[in-house]
Amino acid sequence: MKVDDEAKRRMEAFPDVNWSEVIRRSIYEQIAIRENLRRPFDRRKAVRAAASMDALRKRMSGRWNGAKEIREWRDRVQG
Repeated sequence: MKVDDEAKRRMEAFPDVNWSEVIRRSIYEQIAIRENLRRPFDRRKAVRAAASMDALRKRMSGRWNGAKEIREWRDRVQG
């Protein structure tokens, strides 16, 4: 696998990393992602899942604010 000079220079800053293994794992991850995208899916299950998400969204609408929740958790952690 070829990398440009800049990438090579930066990689050399981490001599403990097995870059061949990093690349190999990345390749296998990308293969798995693409194989899953090409896998046929059950349209009925997808439609039921979408309907379920829509129903949940309607029940929670106006009662829960994700941004507010995140801010509250961050405030608790940061003290």
